[in-house]
Parts: sequence; structure tokens; C-alpha cells
Amino acid sequence: MKTIGTILLLLGAIGTIIFGIQAIQDSDSFSFLGMDIAVSTANWTPVIISAVILIVGLVMTMRGKKV
Repeated sequence: MKTIGTILLLLGAIGTIIFGIQAIQDSDSFSFLGMDIAVSTANWTPVIISAVILIVGLVMTMRGKKV
């Protein structure tokens, strides 16, 4: 249980970082009345899924220490 939790924790952290950086960089900008406006076009679903996996891995790792 603890080993699976650690693996999920690592995969979730790596996924959150990679998909988070990718989502932050996905933006379009346009000019409106002389101002540059940036609009995010990112798909945040992979970031949310990776964060959930990270949290599940953290909970499984913590439970593994108590048992």
C-alpha cells in the first residue's frame, strides 16, 4: 500500500508540474483599444487529474505508515 502510494505521489507531482507549466504557457493575446489582452486557452483537466492522483498517493503513503 505504501509503495503504490509513493508511486502515485511521484506520478501526480510530475504530472502536475509538467501539465501545469504547459497550461500556463497556452494563452492567446490580442489587442483591444490599444491594450494587449491575454486569454488562457489551456485545458486544465490534466492538471486537475494529476493533482487528485498526487493527493490520493499522499493519503495512501500516510496510511501505510500507520499500519
